[in-house]
Amino acid sequence: MKIRIKGNSIRYRLTKTDVERFSNNGYLQEQTVFGNGVLTYALQVFDSNQLSASFEDNKITIFIPDTMVESWVTTDKVGFEDIIAPLHLLIEKDFKCLDNVAEDQSDNYPNPLLHC
Repeated sequence: MKIRIKGNSIRYRLTKTDVERFSNNGYLQEQTVFGNGVLTYALQVFDSNQLSASFEDNKITIFIPDTMVESWVTTDKVGFEDIIAPLHLLIEKDFKCLDNVAEDQSDNYPNPLLHC
């Protein structure tokens, strides 16, 4: 799972394996170590009707409604977004890049723009 933060926008991008693990467990977490500190970011199923987020103890958690999860993991749906002022939240499947990049993309979803 990747995280991108810009201003008040938080985006999570998940590979095929991430989506499968999340589908099975209802929870997915990654960590980034900064010297003696750790930033944790997580995605968690939640009984609600919209995306929401929290930041506690150096942990960002985006909560996704359980009603959204099944359609997301079993279809071609790319993801979800919502604005919970002032936050703009996005959760997406991670596609293979159209240009050459150094990172391993073998577990990413096929880019739909390649089939145009």
